[in-house]
Amino acid sequence: MSLKHALLGFLNYHPYTGYDLKAIFDRSVQHFWAADQSQIYRTLGQIAEAGWAEIEVVTQTERPDRKLYHITEAGRRELKAWLTSPVPVERPHSAPMVMVFFAGLLSNEEALPLFEQAVAYAEGALAQYDTAPAVIAEYQQEIGSEREAYFWNLTLELGRKTAEAQLAWAQGVVAALTSDEIPTDQEGAAP
Repeated sequence: MSLKHALLGFLNYHPYTGYDLKAIFDRSVQHFWAADQSQIYRTLGQIAEAGWAEIEVVTQTERPDRKLYHITEAGRRELKAWLTSPVPVERPHSAPMVMVFFAGLLSNEEALPLFEQAVAYAEGALAQYDTAPAVIAEYQQEIGSEREAYFWNLTLELGRKTAEAQLAWAQGVVAALTSDEIPTDQEGAAP
């Protein structure tokens, strides 16, 4: 996904500062796209340079001036062109899965923490998904669109189902490791 297009999507709803956009990212799309503050500010500069957003400087007396970004018509056209383009196929990269692939080199006791961490991660993700409906309701009220909220909820639904599947998988591996169901090498332990 293009960070430029995600920012344009949010700016299409409302003018925001870079700080505001970071907070929105953390509360809305973090479960499938993360961005740090410096990436957001750098990308906002690129968006403005491309003519997709205009900057309004809001003077403040006791703090530094704020830069409020407003999407332009060119930005709306770019967002629409991106949304109607073919979906890019992203090849997955997962360091944890590479670790799982080679975990046969470890004993069951050594491999167990890897899968216990996977259980904890999935449980944490599910806990975050429990708070997401309130966030979606808040943004729906701000934006005023049931249609937008419907599509936001689709991302939440897939995230929840993915986390539930990951949790069941990791719990199953933990159970297998602790019951010695996993095959060992001839000497009775992994190499």
